Amino acid sequence: MRSLRDLELRGRRVFLRADLNVPLDQGRITDGTRIEATLPSLRFVLEHGGRLIVASHLGRPDGERRPELSLAPVAEALSAALRVPVELAPDCVGETTEQVVNVLAPGQVLVLENLRFHPEEEKNEAGFALKLARLGDVYVNDAFGAAHRAHASTVGMVRHFRERAAGFLLEREIMVLSDLLGAPATPFVAVLGGAKVSDKLGVLQSLLGRVQALCIGGAMAYTFLRAQGKPVGRSRVELDKVGLARETLREAEERGVRVLLPTDHLAAERPQAEAPSRVVAADAFPENLLGVDIGPATAHAFRDEIEPAGTVFWNGPMGIFEIEPFSRGTLAVAEAMAACKGTTVVGGGDSVAALRRAGKVAAVTHVSTGGGASLEFLEGRELPGLRALEQEPTEPMEKAR
Repeated sequence: MRSLRDLELRGRRVFLRADLNVPLDQGRITDGTRIEATLPSLRFVLEHGGRLIVASHLGRPDGERRPELSLAPVAEALSAALRVPVELAPDCVGETTEQVVNVLAPGQVLVLENLRFHPEEEKNEAGFALKLARLGDVYVNDAFGAAHRAHASTVGMVRHFRERAAGFLLEREIMVLSDLLGAPATPFVAVLGGAKVSDKLGVLQSLLGRVQALCIGGAMAYTFLRAQGKPVGRSRVELDKVGLARETLREAEERGVRVLLPTDHLAAERPQAEAPSRVVAADAFPENLLGVDIGPATAHAFRDEIEPAGTVFWNGPMGIFEIEPFSRGTLAVAEAMAACKGTTVVGGGDSVAALRRAGKVAAVTHVSTGGGASLEFLEGRELPGLRALEQEPTEPMEKAR
């Protein structure tokens, strides 16, 4: 796979697919992590005289033009970060957009409007992909967070470019995650949370042959506890995954992997901030309560595994993190990750948010910009966006120009 460093950029139209899917609150960006992560690639293109065209999706507009999901705030943020004017195109395809692209001068930046305003983007429709391809001379993918999606901007249009490469963000994601699958420093500890076992089953299976310890929190822990025959009250359990959870625990034991499940919980009557809550033991979970966070003893046990580790991968919150009284377990893991002297890799929006709330983002080795993509990569699955960069072009260039 070629790198952005390998491309001749001067005077050329550089179509750079970024992942600028940032959270917005009434048009205001509340977390600019993804913008910051792709800035090195953008700056490199500008410093080398490229005519920069930035494309991204934002939210889930379901193929409709929705003003509240316009990339206008992103264009403003990029202008401030790059310290150059950044124009927003009226659309991501079409005659007017092509005209704006063609008058772009070296060192100038244009942001295309939300790719997902067109249903053809997610359908990877060939005609739409060709329209996108007409806008650039070279193609750069820096959108790791979308690399597991076979969409027009990540797969379909790439076939039209003889010159295509990975941006710096994408390169680093691949390098760091590949190291986790290769020969990571030991002990290697995985910390997994979130709502559903089904979302993490693939990565669990992949990591069982690599980690020495596995810490499981969040709602997914209750499916494992049920598999052990423990009471979980009204906590969320994926009944159809209890058998798989039991099999995973058996396999872990055979491989000598330590599995840490919650030994205590913060339990409440309902998942609301004002609901009464209390710490309960795992073996004495009241029938009328549900788990909303790991308890303090569990947080302490997880910390004791994380801090001395040679490598740690963390994905998923330990409880209902977005509700402040139920966020302590997740924040405790964030603090432990920051205290670890080994290689620490974090993926997933809530995990990253916890790091940011704790003020510890700079203290970890790598913060992945793609929770879903990182999980699929660690499962050993081929990501369509990466495969597209490695394949030979299948369409003559003149058709795309």
